[in-house]
Amino acid sequence: MAGQFRSYVWDPLLILSQIVLMQTVYYGSLGLWLALVDALVRSSPSLDQMFDAEILGFSTPPGRLSMMSFILNALTCALGLLYFIRRGKQCLDFTVTVHFFHLLGCWFYSSRFPSALTWWLVQAVCIALMAVIGEYLCMRTELKEIPLNSAPKSSV
Repeated sequence: MAGQFRSYVWDPLLILSQIVLMQTVYYGSLGLWLALVDALVRSSPSLDQMFDAEILGFSTPPGRLSMMSFILNALTCALGLLYFIRRGKQCLDFTVTVHFFHLLGCWFYSSRFPSALTWWLVQAVCIALMAVIGEYLCMRTELKEIPLNSAPKSSV
């Protein structure tokens, strides 16, 4: 097995650490986007913006700004997939895992299952954006040319 290119070995510790890292990227960047948006409109930050499904909506300015933060966060997390996961085949898996844990966090925080249609739509759009853009970025990296000539070039 040694010396194989991209040999796949079941490593639960690696997978678990990648899940924790992606959750950290998700909530860290979402917190930064929400703080930036709140600073721009001079609003006070709240965990409700992150975990309350009723906040997201088209009818109120805070709801629209929170939706914008979630969309921007999906783009930021796609970069996280590129730098920390690095495998196009695993982007959808990690994206769904991150959003599943977010669903559990919202459920635990508000003590009720998220039932708002806008929350589900925003999460579906974010999953699609994060997975597709992350996979595209990872595939571009995976398809880069591998240099076969490792000898240094001599200048003539």
